[in-house]
Amino acid sequence: MRDLEQLFAALAKSAFRGKFRLQAKEMQYLRAKGLPTIRQHALDFVGKRLAPAVIPNGGKQTPYRGHPVFVAQHATACCCRGCLRKWHGIGQGRALSDEEQHYIVEVLLHWLRREMHRVSDA
Repeated sequence: MRDLEQLFAALAKSAFRGKFRLQAKEMQYLRAKGLPTIRQHALDFVGKRLAPAVIPNGGKQTPYRGHPVFVAQHATACCCRGCLRKWHGIGQGRALSDEEQHYIVEVLLHWLRREMHRVSDA
């Protein structure tokens, strides 16, 4: 797991990760629900889609659109176990610990907060 400052500096250098932005509908949903509710959604998605040791559709379990958390997962390389290994140093082939799951959620929320500020500053 990485320091958030270092992680976001590295993510900023990735053209692929940098292209992800919330669309108007996703931003509206985020603002309407609020970060506490979105945090619960993130915990649920991570617990069901990333945390198990074996994921039936591994590498394809995270949609690209439809929920702010999904977009954040791709923007922060928290979308599949392969990206978690490469970008965050979280190993594959085992269930994620509670600490790892909470780290991932904090990464996602950090990106979502930044995205909210980016849009409000524009």
